[in-house]
Amino acid sequence: MTDLTKPPVRPKRATFSSGPCAKRPGWSLQKLENACLGRSHRSKPGKAKLSEAIARTRVILGIPDAYRIGIVPASDTGAVEMALWSLLGARGVDMLAWESFGAGWVTDVAKQLKLDDVRILEADYGVLPDLAQVDFDRDVVFTWNGTTSGVRVPGADWIAEDRAGLTICDATSAAFAQDLDWSKLDVVTFSWQKVMGGEAAHGMTVLSPRAVERLESYAPPWPMPKIFRLTKGGKLNEGIFRGETINTPSMLCVEDYLDALTWAEEIGGLAALRARADGNLALIEAWVGQTDWVDFLATDPATRSNTSVCLKIVDPRICALSAEAQAAAAKKLSALLDAESVAFDIGAYRDAPPGLRIWAGATIEREEVEALLPWLDWAFASVAADLVVA
Repeated sequence: MTDLTKPPVRPKRATFSSGPCAKRPGWSLQKLENACLGRSHRSKPGKAKLSEAIARTRVILGIPDAYRIGIVPASDTGAVEMALWSLLGARGVDMLAWESFGAGWVTDVAKQLKLDDVRILEADYGVLPDLAQVDFDRDVVFTWNGTTSGVRVPGADWIAEDRAGLTICDATSAAFAQDLDWSKLDVVTFSWQKVMGGEAAHGMTVLSPRAVERLESYAPPWPMPKIFRLTKGGKLNEGIFRGETINTPSMLCVEDYLDALTWAEEIGGLAALRARADGNLALIEAWVGQTDWVDFLATDPATRSNTSVCLKIVDPRICALSAEAQAAAAKKLSALLDAESVAFDIGAYRDAPPGLRIWAGATIEREEVEALLPWLDWAFASVAADLVVA
């Protein structure tokens, strides 16, 4: 490899992965010493911890009192699947997809649930579908922030106030970093391991009164696995929304989430979390603006994610290569950063166009982004120089 001068400063942490994401600043295992370990999650102390997690989530996110919040199995994926299997089928559904996870929900609804009346509104990586085409007389399923494309919806103005259908929103890379308009959302799902830097395997589901009404008035025609059941005897299982989880949660992970919530409260809540992510995005935007080899995958600045920032290589020398060679160059770039312990796991998602995916959420410090950017230039220059030599 061509020998180029390396930047003098490395990020203090190299954890720029888009999930599980960086722990909050100052985190240590000692912060979890009060975890309710060796006790049943159904014990009084165990239920108190789970209930506390729900209550504090409500406060930080500003979730209306009438909305239910539950801790559910299998991370955000489990929370989304629970909503799809429990709620869809009562009317037609519009499925929106512009990245891999949204495409996965399309597959589940069209090929697994095999609903008859499904409209699929798709777009390529980097852009949104035409939101004006969405029919809110139907149920609507969409991701708020496309984790693998770096493209998010520009707010909720496109969602009808007087909708007849439900809006089911996968918000796992948006919750705690972007403003969610709860009046426009009937089901919202997310996980702990994204913006809050928590541990994996636990999901959250937030249900509006309209979603609860659907659950209590509609029974899907397919068998419902126990792990998806939100009702009992035709009524909402209220225990789930008091911390009486369907399956056994990790109380160590619960304590870790509580620690993250404490940190969020101490720095100023949702406004501070959002400002940190916005500030990190602004640093990357300024760098991209003066860097000719890279650009955002999101074509419209209004849709750029402030958490999962996806970049594409636009240098003519790379773009002239075959698709396989372009992918190899992008992988080599991220591998160089990994080998230098500068940035771990920042290659583009496996189904996305080749490039970089940098987590810029609230647990990432501004100075960590500032230190990373010169290393991106170094890594690209190294890859490009080797192309010339070859």
